[in-house]
Amino acid sequence: MKKNKKFIPIRSKENFLVFGSPAIEDDEIEEVVASMKSGWLGTGPKVARFESDFASYKGAKYAVAVNSCTAALHLSIIAAGIKPGDEVITTPMTFCATVNAIIHAGATPVLADVDPITMNIDPDEIEKKITQRTKAILPVHFAGRPCKMDKICEIAQKYKLKVIEDCAHAIETEYHGIKAGTFGDFGCFSFYVTKNIITGEGGMVITKTEEDAARIKMLALHGMSKDAWKRFSDEGYKHYYVVECGFKYNMMDLQAAIGIHQLKRVERYWLRRKQIWEAYNEAFKDLPIITPSDPEPNTHHAYHLYTILVDKEKTGISRDDFLDLMTRHNIGVGVHYLSIPEHPYYQKTFGWRPEDYPNAMRIGRQTVSLPLSAKLSDKDVEDVITSMKDVLAND
Repeated sequence: MKKNKKFIPIRSKENFLVFGSPAIEDDEIEEVVASMKSGWLGTGPKVARFESDFASYKGAKYAVAVNSCTAALHLSIIAAGIKPGDEVITTPMTFCATVNAIIHAGATPVLADVDPITMNIDPDEIEKKITQRTKAILPVHFAGRPCKMDKICEIAQKYKLKVIEDCAHAIETEYHGIKAGTFGDFGCFSFYVTKNIITGEGGMVITKTEEDAARIKMLALHGMSKDAWKRFSDEGYKHYYVVECGFKYNMMDLQAAIGIHQLKRVERYWLRRKQIWEAYNEAFKDLPIITPSDPEPNTHHAYHLYTILVDKEKTGISRDDFLDLMTRHNIGVGVHYLSIPEHPYYQKTFGWRPEDYPNAMRIGRQTVSLPLSAKLSDKDVEDVITSMKDVLAND
């Protein structure tokens, strides 16, 4: 934005473009209403249907619905046999939930820096961090770009480690023809309101074994015995037994009612986000910013986030000033993410310093996420592009 020029927002305040606003259609609205009229709002038959549909979509043997990806990660770490004192290696370029789930399970998170181009955990850095206490690797498919799962799985096999995939951004992601979440022992997904398909709040775990699925399902509902939700069904009251001290992590039928129909449109929504991604790439090719690198060969990017890097030396504007100006244009933007070691809690608890993970530190201090939702109209996309160009038009 040129200095001394009167600021004129591209959009009105009343027409603020909400970051990550989901596409909601009539089918899921009607399904939610039907659930409310049925009187069955909690965990029930629609959750079971959603689990079955999701397992089929992913080509997984078992799927267990929960109330968040955080819950999915926590339960997967417990089911993997991770104990207090064990170490789990993960990325510093992730949402705090990834690390918090490790902590909640009593284990110790260990960070391995990211590749500066893909922004995913660097397998070479993983191997440097392995100790006798290491029990698992927790890769995050950042922004929907697949991690190098062949190398990660080789390392896991070499050191006899569990692999728990954080697929919060990666419902559609594939690596070398294999779907994200099916490489490791567990795959954890998010249906939060900004994700590629949504249930408002919600998550899913996919597993390879019936034993793991059964334990996760049991732990997600207080540790009660199998199919305890059926105690109030038309099959008649069923006695249940608490067999382990569990959690309140179950998904409701109200949530699953949304997810059932969202999942049917997963490919259509993916195609729309891909169109927007390509429109951004074309519009920004001559601007002094770093745009996302192209998807690697033989991969399927989920196009969950469109993240640019704003380097003040190149743009003449800081990242945070850029955020403020986009907001003044009434364009919602995000930051994914400040690197984990930037946060005071982790500095105090683990002694982490941002500069010890230089790639994640640089990305976290420069990154901006632009709107990338299937709900966006062509006019919305045009407004994002126009606002970007205005903000970067410095004297």
